[in-house]
Amino acid sequence: MADFSKRSTEAEMMDDFNLGPETINPIMDELEVINRLLGGYAVFFNAFNTLNLKNDMIISDWGCGGGDSLRVLVRWARKKRLNLRFVGVDATATAIDYARNKSVDFPEISYLHGDVFSPELSEDQFDIVLSSLFTHHFKDSEWIALMQKMLKCSRYAVVVNDLHRHWFAYHSIGALTKAFSKSKMVKHDSQLSVLRGFKRAEIERMLAEAGITNYRLKWKWAFRWELILFKQEHASI
Repeated sequence: MADFSKRSTEAEMMDDFNLGPETINPIMDELEVINRLLGGYAVFFNAFNTLNLKNDMIISDWGCGGGDSLRVLVRWARKKRLNLRFVGVDATATAIDYARNKSVDFPEISYLHGDVFSPELSEDQFDIVLSSLFTHHFKDSEWIALMQKMLKCSRYAVVVNDLHRHWFAYHSIGALTKAFSKSKMVKHDSQLSVLRGFKRAEIERMLAEAGITNYRLKWKWAFRWELILFKQEHASI
């Protein structure tokens, strides 16, 4: 019986950074389809309209996986005639290899293989740091440290797109992956991801513990949180 009263701490199969391409590649293909079907990119479009992006900004996606969000954002930027650079970061080497192979027609994107807590990611390195369905992989204390690190490494803002822990989301993604997914890992991790997701009060509590007060938190379909953290000195770009 699923427990929605608190965040699950059970590890996802995807948390294994040593997964090979025979496992990672088909999963990345499926996750891109799921994100597209469930409107997973709309959070970024909405946030970017708020942030009023300018040419030559550098945007980094932490936990980028197969890079699908970055490729969608490049297409969006091209339509807006915005000259932006994107940097994907992920700790799984095979995911980075997959992302690079899929992004050969996107010279705006580069990739880094590494841990997001690594010193390689430094203060004010990027204009905006974003993540999609990434932060729920961290326990509360780690999540707090991650928000602080993301904010430190950004010059202007952080955009987090992650899951609302809710019974409807849990059962819906279970039905969807059961019907369409061929991957045992996707079927397992998709529902577990929801159980590792967040209630509004939990996000607000952890942000308070992190000492972060300048933010905007919105609920978006389908059961997503849009969280924007603003650098105090750059409340608007």
